[in-house]
Parts: sequence; structure tokens; C-alpha cells
Amino acid sequence: MTEALAETAVATDSVYARLGGASAIRALVDRFYALMDELPEAYTVRRLHPESLVGSADSLFKYLSGWFGGPPLYIRERGHPRLRMRHAPYAIGVVERDEWMLCMRQALAEQVADPALREAVERAFTGMAEHMVNTGNAARYPR
Repeated sequence: MTEALAETAVATDSVYARLGGASAIRALVDRFYALMDELPEAYTVRRLHPESLVGSADSLFKYLSGWFGGPPLYIRERGHPRLRMRHAPYAIGVVERDEWMLCMRQALAEQVADPALREAVERAFTGMAEHMVNTGNAARYPR
């Protein structure tokens, strides 16, 4: 099934559809990784990534497509995401979590006009980012 055909089966009330589909998710991911390269405050988390962010951006786009209720591109290609397992080789602490969230929060602020949708997506990302912490005593974000 092509990506275009897969999108026709997406529920109109899914986060994927509400964000604007593949092109909007691609724009969010591209902006997120651009910020990771641009912001000195993201230096620590940027160092965990390869020099070229192309592969990372492709993986995140495919993951978010399915996570947001769109075509399960990542699962089709690589199977279950197993996020903690796939991130286990990297030391992820509160600094890396906070820097990742800094970039994602800014990308969301720039790319998602609907405040309620932006807030809901940010909460979901916060939970995901907390789940990735695998070093030290993680200070939890206030709920």
C-alpha cells in the first residue's frame, strides 16, 4: 500500500489527521532536528546522535506516523518500536531528556497552531521523554 493510500484510511479525529498528516509530521520532525543542531542548549543530546541527522529524522517521522494514529510506517519496516531497548546503548539522563524536550517544545510551538492539540502532544512527548531516562535518579516533570 502506498503512503498516499494508507493516509486515506486514517481516522479524521486522530492526532495524525489533526496535525495535518504526513507533511505536517515531516515538518515537525525536520524543525525538531534543526533546533537540535541550532540550539547550544541542546548540545548534550545532540552529541548522542550521528553527525548526519537524516536517519534519525526518518526514524522519528515513521515512528510518529503510527504513534499519532496514522500509517504504522515504523512497525512495517522495523517491527515493534521497543523505545527503551533501542535507546539503552545511550546514557540518557535528565539533561538529555530536558534538552530533547526543549527542542520538541519549540518545534511544537512553531508547527502546531491549535493550543489544545499542542498541549496534548507535548504531554505525550513528556511521558515518552521520561520513559527514556536510563541513568541516575530522574527528576520527574510535575504533572
